[in-house]
Amino acid sequence: MDPGLLGLLALLAGGLMIGVVRFAFDQAGPAPEAQNLAEVMGPTADADAFARVTGPRPLEFPADHGAHPDHRTEWWYFTGNLTADNGDAYGFQLTLFRSALAPAMAERDSDWATRQAWMGHFAVTDLAAGEHRAAERYQRGALGLAGARVRPVRVWLDDWRIESEGPTRLFPLTVQAEDPDTGIAVDLTLTAAKPHVLQGDAGYSRKGADPANASRYYSYTRLTAEGEVGFDGRRAAVTGSAWLDREWSTSALDANQQGWDWFALQLDDGRDLMVYRLRRTNGGTDPNSAGILVDAEGGSRVLDGEDFRLTPQRFWESPRTGSRYPVAWRLQLPDEGLDLQIEARLDAQEMPTTVRYWEGAVAVAGSTAGVGYLEMTGY
Repeated sequence: MDPGLLGLLALLAGGLMIGVVRFAFDQAGPAPEAQNLAEVMGPTADADAFARVTGPRPLEFPADHGAHPDHRTEWWYFTGNLTADNGDAYGFQLTLFRSALAPAMAERDSDWATRQAWMGHFAVTDLAAGEHRAAERYQRGALGLAGARVRPVRVWLDDWRIESEGPTRLFPLTVQAEDPDTGIAVDLTLTAAKPHVLQGDAGYSRKGADPANASRYYSYTRLTAEGEVGFDGRRAAVTGSAWLDREWSTSALDANQQGWDWFALQLDDGRDLMVYRLRRTNGGTDPNSAGILVDAEGGSRVLDGEDFRLTPQRFWESPRTGSRYPVAWRLQLPDEGLDLQIEARLDAQEMPTTVRYWEGAVAVAGSTAGVGYLEMTGY
């Protein structure tokens, strides 16, 4: 899950979609105002003119690895924890977003004409140096500048790309991104250690009281990663683990939902765990909060909000934006015997993008150890 489409739509409204727009970020400068994610992720007046997710349907591959242009919102979302040969640790995030600007293509005599806009978020955390860097790009879905294809699967925004080798298989998968302004880069080969899992009801992930406030959602919860990471001009050979989330929808939140806390954890006992807490504007937890537990062999059990308890333990206040994020948590799944302590591997992993959120590498301790990624929006 990711808040980035808010920033995409804001920039489009400003008329800046001429060629590529690039941003590099540090922890200084003016902060954007906080926004309620339901303002963009909820239904709009023209929502029924787009394709809506209203119930389960079989997923089809490789087609569903590619784009779904009749839905308003879509993303290909990678996170991972990497280790260099000398023991230095890194986290990375690469997310490519597609947004349909209109239900149908208007007739325009221009090679630039498109109803699809693209955005990318890219970040690397150098945990040994205690530094997090991020970049953001926007692009038109025209003239080959950004897009998605299948046979083979290829998703790209300029030179940020996700690309498979075979005509029908997703893996092995190449993930490449570089941002010269921040000095960060990844060049990774990912392979699936487990098959994909379907979130929610056979891939129908309902987020709100309205059955159409939902997404199609599947995940590869354990990918092996090998390649290189770049930071501040230095390159390091790395290995590690990664996670891939795929979602598409037209509306995904109710008006009374403020944001979410999303955890993707890879445990040392071989299990993988994803849970998300949907937060209401009144501070309460929405009953559509959910998750999934994947065993070491790839079998999965879907979780609802009553199956787990999340308790914030420690907070970090961003010096740049003033947002206060819970960066340490206790996560309990009593029926599974799991009592986990989850803590940021670096507190300062805020994404100071057009819309701010916290996205970063975490460590897991308690009844079992592990690593993972945490995303917090709406703070």
